[in-house]
Amino acid sequence: METLLHPYTNLVRHRENGPPILESGSGVYVRDSGGREYIDGMAGLWCTSLGYGNEELVQAAAEQMRRLSFAHLFAGKSHDPAIELAERLKEISPVPASKVFFTNSGSEANDSQIKLVWYMNNALGRPKKKKIISRQRAYHGVTIASASLTGLPANHADFDLPIDRILHTDCPSHFRYAEDGESEEDFASRLAGNLEALILKEGPDTVAAFIAEPVMGAGGVVVPPATYFQKIEAICRRYDVYMIADEVICGFGRLGTMFGSQALGFSPDSISVAKALSSAYQPIGALTVPEAMYQAALSESEKIGTFGHGFTYSGHPVAAAVALKTLEIYERDDIVGQAAARSVRFQERLKALGDHPLVGEARGIGLIGGLELVADKTGRTPFDPRKGIGPRVALEAEQRGLIARSMAGDIISLCPPLIITDEEIDSLFDRLEAALDATEAWAAA
Repeated sequence: METLLHPYTNLVRHRENGPPILESGSGVYVRDSGGREYIDGMAGLWCTSLGYGNEELVQAAAEQMRRLSFAHLFAGKSHDPAIELAERLKEISPVPASKVFFTNSGSEANDSQIKLVWYMNNALGRPKKKKIISRQRAYHGVTIASASLTGLPANHADFDLPIDRILHTDCPSHFRYAEDGESEEDFASRLAGNLEALILKEGPDTVAAFIAEPVMGAGGVVVPPATYFQKIEAICRRYDVYMIADEVICGFGRLGTMFGSQALGFSPDSISVAKALSSAYQPIGALTVPEAMYQAALSESEKIGTFGHGFTYSGHPVAAAVALKTLEIYERDDIVGQAAARSVRFQERLKALGDHPLVGEARGIGLIGGLELVADKTGRTPFDPRKGIGPRVALEAEQRGLIARSMAGDIISLCPPLIITDEEIDSLFDRLEAALDATEAWAAA
């Protein structure tokens, strides 16, 4: 409490309650300083896909540290781990990629997406085509630019965000935002129409890009309705709007496919990745660069004298080596196929909680899920935020040996390591159901 400024924390409450201190982990379990064991139902922060204590990843890091502990990519220098990882990402990318640009996080990847789109449009003689459209309740990071893309009020309030040229369109939550009697198909059509109206209002010659998570994570595990992305993609193509898929959470098997855009059936121009790229064992992110963008960067670099963007740790050799080993394990052990198989049991148990008196909607796909808690199921009436129902469920779960996350709107999210077994899935949901029951009793007292 006296040394760290904790991210995403109520700092006053933190001083009152103190922090749990995690000390070790193995598989899907972590242990605190008191020796208590928890199922990590959030895979850290949507990221520890292979669980804890994977010795292959530890060894990959150690071997690379001994061989070449650091090398940068500035001024044309390079090293094998970054080269090999870029090649591998190009091979498995769901969209054509000319090059890969490395960052240290998803925030940096999405920040770089904005800069590269602006850079490209300057090279193409389109200096007005700079506006980026994101969505309400989106999460794309916390740097100044990526936090502006993020559509969550707490990420903007008193940070003086969003910055200019960042716009937001509708969140595709049918449960929360559909009109009475509106089908999912009609809802998707309305949202696509609203996006088109926004582009026309701003002027297509000023709108550069649209960015979206295939499934929203921190915004509440929002799974879009069928046909949503197909309709959105058609609008983007009609007005020459560059389409970015933020795969930071959904990439590398989370939805039962290698990338979330594949599961949702759309083809963006570029993807951003991080988190499960290294199973979170090392900080690393990346984005794909299509050929047209690379050609634009070539011309700008010749004009200016350099491509003036990059990070000291872009493509860090240790992080790249760990990511390479992670991708090797995904392929060798068919982790994506395993996740797809495990998702059947996960989604069965998740959807069953939709009948709980506190749950308005249980939603998810693959090995990700969310429970939206409501005071009245029929009217979908949310609880008064001051009542703290979501945080109470998370606390009750923690007391029963489960780490889940409470997010704005009293939404409980789950995103366990991809290596979770059916037995561990049952244990996770048994603990969560007990936490919901305890919260119901607490609220009624």
